[in-house]
Amino acid sequence: MSAVALVGAWLLGRKQYQAAVIWMAGGVWVTITGIALFHDGVRTPIYFAHPIVVIFLGWVVSTRAAIVTVVLTSATTVGFIVADALGWLPAVAPTPPLLHGIVQVFVLLLSAALVIYLVQAYRKRLEQMQRASDEIAHANAVLRQSELKFATAFASSPVAASIATLSEGLIIEVNANFERDFGWTMAELKGRTALGLGLWPDGQRRQQFAEILNRHGRTVNYETIWHHRNGERRNVSIAGEIIELDGVPCILAYTTDITARKAAEEQIQRLAFFDPLTHLPNRRLLMDRLEQAIASCTRHQRLGALLYIDLDNFKTLNDSYGHDKGDLLLKQVGARLVEGVRDGDTVARLGGDEFVVMLEDLSGNAMEAATQAETVGRKIMSALNESYDIRPLSVQSTPSMGITLFGAQHENIEEPLKRADLAMYQAKAAGRNTIRFYDPRMQAMVAERAALERDLRLALQLNQFVLHYQPQVQRGGLVTGVEALLRWHQPERGLVPPVQFIALAEETGLIVPLGEHVLDMACEQLARWAGQPGVAHLTLSVNVSPRQFQQDNFVQQVLDALARTGAPPQRLKLEITENLLIANVDEVIAKMALLKARGVGFSLDDFGTGYSSLSYLKRLPLDQLKIDQGFVRDILVDANDAAIARMVIVLAESLGLDVMAEGVETTEQQQALHAQGCHAYQGYLYSRPLPIEAFEQLAQQPGWPILEPHHP
Repeated sequence: MSAVALVGAWLLGRKQYQAAVIWMAGGVWVTITGIALFHDGVRTPIYFAHPIVVIFLGWVVSTRAAIVTVVLTSATTVGFIVADALGWLPAVAPTPPLLHGIVQVFVLLLSAALVIYLVQAYRKRLEQMQRASDEIAHANAVLRQSELKFATAFASSPVAASIATLSEGLIIEVNANFERDFGWTMAELKGRTALGLGLWPDGQRRQQFAEILNRHGRTVNYETIWHHRNGERRNVSIAGEIIELDGVPCILAYTTDITARKAAEEQIQRLAFFDPLTHLPNRRLLMDRLEQAIASCTRHQRLGALLYIDLDNFKTLNDSYGHDKGDLLLKQVGARLVEGVRDGDTVARLGGDEFVVMLEDLSGNAMEAATQAETVGRKIMSALNESYDIRPLSVQSTPSMGITLFGAQHENIEEPLKRADLAMYQAKAAGRNTIRFYDPRMQAMVAERAALERDLRLALQLNQFVLHYQPQVQRGGLVTGVEALLRWHQPERGLVPPVQFIALAEETGLIVPLGEHVLDMACEQLARWAGQPGVAHLTLSVNVSPRQFQQDNFVQQVLDALARTGAPPQRLKLEITENLLIANVDEVIAKMALLKARGVGFSLDDFGTGYSSLSYLKRLPLDQLKIDQGFVRDILVDANDAAIARMVIVLAESLGLDVMAEGVETTEQQQALHAQGCHAYQGYLYSRPLPIEAFEQLAQQPGWPILEPHHP
C-alpha cells in the first residue's frame, strides 16, 4: 500500500494527474477487493466503496475505464459468492477499524488527486477560453478594418459600384459614380431592382448574371448592355462577386462604361476590314473569306466563283468631273453589286474602280457552276450599264468582268484572284463592257509578261536601250529635224520594238527612269551634232510620257540634262500626247511655259485620238500639231479620215502652229496631204528609223539635207 501511495505522490509531483488518479484508483480497488477477501467477502461494509472508484474513473478518466472497472468488480463479486459458498474464504480477518482507516486514507488521496485534476483542468479551460476570446477580438478588429477598407474602396471606386440582393435583386447601395455613369441617384435606386428600373435591355439579365456566378464560382467578369437613365444603350464591363452582407447573399458589382472603347474597337475593325468609301469588305477581309470558302468547297464538294469587275474609262470620268463625282459613282456601283447577289455572297472593293464578287455554294459540276456564275455576271452587267444619277450629271459607266471558278483543287488563296484578274484584262482586250472566263492559255501570257518586266528592269541597269532616228522633212524633201525613237537591244530577244514594252513600262512605273534615260541620250546627241555642219540645224523630237511629265521635278530634269550635256535648248522638241491634258491642265501649261522660256519646243503628238479640248489647246504654248498616222493611212480611201486630217491642218493654221503628218508611206498620201495644206512629213516614204551610224551616213550623202521620196 505504501508503494501505491508513493507512486501516486510521485505522479502528482510530475503533474501527471490523470495517471496518478488511475494508479491510485486501481490501488484502492485492489485494496478494497483484498480486504473483502479476508473480511467476510461481499458482506463486508468496505465492499460498498467500489462504486466510488467507478464514479471517479468515469468522471476523471473515461466511460470506458468505468465500464472496465464495473466488469472487474462484477466478476470479483461472483467469485466471492462462489468462494463463500464453497467455504474457501479464510476464517480470520483484520479488524474493521483498521480496514476502514486504510480505505479512508486511499479515498482521501483519491479525492485530493481528483480535486487537483479538476483545478488544473479548470485552469486549462480558462486559458483556452481566454485564447479564444483574444482570437475573436482580433478577428473582430480585422473584420472592422476590412469593412472600413471595403466601405472606402466602394465609395471611392473610380467606376460605378452597386450592391444588390442575390435573390430579389433589390439594390442596397451604390456609389456616387453610379449617378455619373448611368444618371440614377441613390434615392431613386434604393429599394428598387435593376429590372424594375429598366437598367438591362431585357428581363433575363439579372437571372443570367446569377447563373453566371453559380456556373463560374463566386466571382465573374463579363460584358453586356445597360440602359442609361435617358434611354441610351451603353456597353459596360461588369466585375461581380457574391458577398455576405449581414448574413444575406448579395451581388457586389463594379461596372465600367466601355461604350467609347467599344466604338473605337468597331472603328478599328471597320478601318481594318472595310472600305471607308463604300463600306464594303476590303481586300484583307475578302482574302479571309476566300480562304474559308475554299476550305468549305473542299469539304462539301461544291464550287465557288470570283467575279473581278473593273469600270471602263473610270479614270477619264474621275479626272474630268472631279474626284467627288467619282466617289459618288463608286458608291452607287457598290450598292448595285450588293443588290445583285445573294445574302451569303461577298462584294468587296479592292481599291480604285476594282470590285470583286465572291459566289459560294455553287454546283459541284464545273459547267453548271460556270453557268450559275455567268447568270449572276449578266445580271450585274445589266445593273451596272444603267445610267448613274450623279447630280447634276447623269453618266454612263460600263464594266469589264473576269470570272473564274475555285474549289476544284487545293490552291493558294491568291491564285483564284489572279485568274479572275487575268480574265478581266481579257474582257478589256475584247472591247470592254463584256464578260470573259479565265483561259488557261493566259497563264503563258502572264509568265511572258513577268519575264519581260524582269528583263526590262535589268535592261535599265545594263543600259541596253538605244535611240533610232527618223527624219522629218518639209516640202521638197528638206530635212529639218528627226524624231528619236527608243529601241531595246536584248541579248536573247534581239531588237525589241517599243510597242512590246512601252505599255508595260507605263504600268510598272519604269517609264519614269526610262524617260529620263532617253532625255539624257537625246541631249547628248544634240550636243554632238551642234559641232557638225550637216546636222547642226536639226531639231530632235523626244516623246515624253504623261507619267514622266507629271513628276514634280520634270522641268528641272530637262534643264539639268541640257546643262549637263551642253545641248542647244532651241533644238530640243518635246512631244506630248492629249492624255496629258486630262488632269491638272494649269500645271501642265505652267511647266510648258517654263521650258518654253528656255527655248525648248513642244509638239502635240497623235492629235485627234485623245482628249481634244479646244479650250485648253489654245492655251498651250505649242509649236506643232502632228496628225496621227491612223488618219494618214486611209486618207485616200476614207472620207472621214481625210476630213479629220483637213480639220487638223485648218486648226493648226488658225492657231499659228506648224502641222506635221506622221506615218506617210506613199507618194499619194504625201500629195493628198500637200493638197490640203500640210507641208511637213514623217514616215517610211522618206526613211525608216535608223541607228545613229546609219543616220549619220545618210547625212553625209551628196544632196543632204534633201531626201527624195521612195517606196520602202
